[in-house]
Amino acid sequence: MAPLFAVFLILHSFSKDLCHALDMITTTQFLMDSDSILSGNNAFKLGFFSPPNTSNRYLGIWFNKPVRTVVWVANRDIPISDTTGVLQISDDGNLELLNGVKTVIWSANLPGEPMTNVTVVLLDTGNLVMLQNKSMIIWQSFDHPTNTLLPGMKPTAPTTPNQNHVVLRSWKSPSDPSVGEFSLGIGTAGIPQVLTWNNGVIYWRSGPWDGNQFIGLPNADTTLNDGFVLELEPQNISINFSPQDTSLLLSYMVDYKGDILEHYWDDSIKNWTLGFFAPSANCELYGTCGVFGSCDHVNSACNCLQGFQPKNPNEWKKGIWRSGCVRRTKLQCGIKGGNQDGFLKLEMIKVPDNIQTISVFSEDGCRSKCLNNCSCLAYSYHLNIGCMVWSKDLIDTQQISGGGVEFFLRLAVSELEGGKSHKWTVIIVLVVAAIGTTLLVIFIYLLWRKQRRRFATGQGTREEGLSRYNTEDNIGQVELQEPPLYTFDNLRNATDNFHLGNKLGEGGFGTVYKGVLENGDEIAIKRLSRSSEQGMEEFMNEVTVISKLQHRNLVRLLGCCVEGDEKMLIYEYMPNRSLDAFLFDPQNRERLPWRKLVTIIEGICRGLLYLHRDSRLRIIHRDLKPSNILLDEDLNPKISDFGMARIFGGNQDQANTRRVVGTYGYMSPEYAMGHFSEKTDVYSFGVILLEIVSARRNTTFHRYEQSLTLTGYAWKLWNEGNIDSLIDPMIREPHFQSDITKCIQIGLLCIQELARDRPNISTVISMFETDIKQLPQPNKPPFTEWEASSKDQQSSSFYSNSVNQYSITVLQGR
Repeated sequence: MAPLFAVFLILHSFSKDLCHALDMITTTQFLMDSDSILSGNNAFKLGFFSPPNTSNRYLGIWFNKPVRTVVWVANRDIPISDTTGVLQISDDGNLELLNGVKTVIWSANLPGEPMTNVTVVLLDTGNLVMLQNKSMIIWQSFDHPTNTLLPGMKPTAPTTPNQNHVVLRSWKSPSDPSVGEFSLGIGTAGIPQVLTWNNGVIYWRSGPWDGNQFIGLPNADTTLNDGFVLELEPQNISINFSPQDTSLLLSYMVDYKGDILEHYWDDSIKNWTLGFFAPSANCELYGTCGVFGSCDHVNSACNCLQGFQPKNPNEWKKGIWRSGCVRRTKLQCGIKGGNQDGFLKLEMIKVPDNIQTISVFSEDGCRSKCLNNCSCLAYSYHLNIGCMVWSKDLIDTQQISGGGVEFFLRLAVSELEGGKSHKWTVIIVLVVAAIGTTLLVIFIYLLWRKQRRRFATGQGTREEGLSRYNTEDNIGQVELQEPPLYTFDNLRNATDNFHLGNKLGEGGFGTVYKGVLENGDEIAIKRLSRSSEQGMEEFMNEVTVISKLQHRNLVRLLGCCVEGDEKMLIYEYMPNRSLDAFLFDPQNRERLPWRKLVTIIEGICRGLLYLHRDSRLRIIHRDLKPSNILLDEDLNPKISDFGMARIFGGNQDQANTRRVVGTYGYMSPEYAMGHFSEKTDVYSFGVILLEIVSARRNTTFHRYEQSLTLTGYAWKLWNEGNIDSLIDPMIREPHFQSDITKCIQIGLLCIQELARDRPNISTVISMFETDIKQLPQPNKPPFTEWEASSKDQQSSSFYSNSVNQYSITVLQGR
């Protein structure tokens, strides 16, 4: 009997070891309480566990680390009281969890007919999947998250207006994984945002998603910077994130107290570290400060917005703020004889909830719409969102420590005038600041000149890096942030040794190739021509300028390569190349109906507005033309090729240059003489408008209409009252006639001969919203006769699809 018992123990031990060695579940191989399954990379483990202070057993997935962190639970609401649980594939192909009396307490609940040849595996991402025929996923745990979001998980909800969609649900307590009081999800009322709820009542919100980040989070550019995104599609919306470091163990969890916690594994201390968390202050909880109250993140306290006072002063003194604030002076809108209301500008604001968006083209249009609507209490304009207005009581406004947006609060004029007592104080502070800034700029300039002389005399070395280069015409010298460096071998492999089949175009100082990196990312590579005399300065200028710019209507610089004589710039790849490939090609032109052209015009305007006014550097492009406007997969425009661009000082309106570079036909008359300003780009934009409407190229128009340029021909037709003849028949439709005519008039206003007569880009944007009868009449443009020289050189471009372009490289007085 004893030997038989020993054999049984050996066999039991052997079978137990086999169970621990499981790598999948099949119809003949199941998971018992004492077993577990590891993912292929050993990062995750599937098995049974008991939370602290309880003997209840749950089937779950956790990080395979000494400090257990559970990321998914199957039977969270129905625990097993002992160790008899079994996870198996049933006869009909379903995944089931059974207790000791063979009762199904959890199931994958696959619908439809019974399935065969089903297996269950734990992927390296922590995703438990059911496979049919070992290849097709028929169920996965990522579609059924509990309280944790993992990289690669992509919970999706329908884009039903004004509805909330729960994604995660908290545990009830650290010892009880059943559904708790808190949940996290996506709110689709107005602009999408992330919300947490306490028993269905809003507890915290992220603020609006602008397509790149949540603008209501402090320091939004560095918060949730692990690829955390909301993805909007026509029928649904999803939430997901992808860390840049794929080896990093990282997760977001909504805990039993309602906090959103980012955890990542720190191998140096062998423990989990807390990264992002929210809410980070008590006053940040939704509605804590009441209506018209504002949470101050720095002091973690509530204040009334300017022009308001506590509704219940006694409660506010005790730190009980939910009663909110009331307006001190009624708004004058609608009151007979009342003065017009005004707006108080607040900065670094997490905007209130209950946002409405309205369709306008500019910040001025947004302000006007709000001012003319007596129910509008505030507005904010964001480039990536547009015009946001509020007509309900302002709730959950916050003053954050970094980031946020400009917010304009509507107040009676008397409330705004109350700030005039501080007028002289403000003036003195500004004067002192201006003097200090001027002295600092002079010091930096002298230091730069000294370093430049040192480098010119050979005292500097090439090893001092890209930052040794600068451009003579840049007005304010700025710190150069070097983009990522690529090796020549990587780019050679990506382009199949710069094969002609990968050539996208050729310009004045280089060739552009399509490349595919080892990870599958598509890129565009601009390779500097070794024979170009002006290329190095333009190359460094583009690195300097574009590496500092981030906007959806500007092409993104991914990096550069400087090895020996090779100098290359790496950009995001634009599959539809450039605008001129569509405007002037009859087949491609069909893909640009008028509505799409309006979108392209609007995108160019937004990009220029960012360059001229909204970026922290004021940039004059100086070579704006259709071949330098790239189109992404959805035909959205992105301005490219900043080799000619120049940086302006903060208060500078115009500048001179000894080197005039640009393209004939798009170059303003004052720029041809060495003077440039914002109006230089406006002139180029006006020419582009006329080209868009007519589908004719300005620089080759002389072949068709008695040697007139396109601008001269448009002016001739305008004076004759025959402007309809300019419109491309492909877009000439009666119900668009007024909009197209307005576009032509704005184009003519942009190309007026005197720079002072041309509108700036913000005014141009306002003009698109103005009734055509209210637009000013244009004056005569320059260059109404073509005077191009046969010695003109071909212009530089990015994805050049044009050969009939001419550029001035240097104009210098004798």
